[in-house]
Amino acid sequence: MYETLELERHGAATIIRLNRPDALNAWNVTLGTELLDALRTAADDAAVRAVCITGSGRAFSSGADLRDLTARDRTPDGHIDVYTTLTTVYHPILTLVRTMPKPVVAAVNGPAAGIGCSLALSCDLVVAAESAYLLLAFVNIGLVPDGGATALVSARAGTGRAAEMAMLGERITASQARRWGLVNHVLPDHELQDYLRELIDRLASGPTRSYAGTKRQLNTWAYDRLEEQLELEARIQQEMVQSEDFGEGVAAFLEKRGAKFAGG
Repeated sequence: MYETLELERHGAATIIRLNRPDALNAWNVTLGTELLDALRTAADDAAVRAVCITGSGRAFSSGADLRDLTARDRTPDGHIDVYTTLTTVYHPILTLVRTMPKPVVAAVNGPAAGIGCSLALSCDLVVAAESAYLLLAFVNIGLVPDGGATALVSARAGTGRAAEMAMLGERITASQARRWGLVNHVLPDHELQDYLRELIDRLASGPTRSYAGTKRQLNTWAYDRLEEQLELEARIQQEMVQSEDFGEGVAAFLEKRGAKFAGG
């Protein structure tokens, strides 16, 4: 059914598996479009009472596919149009995960970077393998966090942790993420899938309306301004792709060398 996803039905739960393992499940246009469709289908299906998002292979998601990013449409002044991708694909996915009236679990089986990190943290519960890590690497190519990262990390771990992740661009191990409150449980890699199935079975057989009510409460408390923050992130990110530092950051990444930022 999908080119970049695998779907598995487990009782009354749906498992959505990002499936670009050779690219570490990096997001291209197709993956974003298909993920939005799969989530909408799960949200509208009354027989689905819990949803899980995880990754195929050794990664949850390495974030946006930079090669795909540089090939996207351009603004009238010739810059990459990240604003449109963020507002028409990424943002609907994240807001749907938050507002879907059923529990959504992220099973972080490996690296979760950039939009992959945001996707995981947008879920209601996050479980991670010991080898997994979270990463906001935007600064390493001269960009800022997007996809709700500033709101999602701040809500779970505070603005100090959000600033650390955004400005230093360093990996946060699963155990560290657990201490910070970014993930709920950390398990040995070989135990993650069994634990996941037990968890989604429990949620799928639980009081769905209660879960939905809890999500509404938490969204009002922690994410009441999420849409505004998503819009702000997208506008600032569009500014960043017009910078000389971004051009240098992408070139350095593709050439596999250290970036030499000049602050421009």
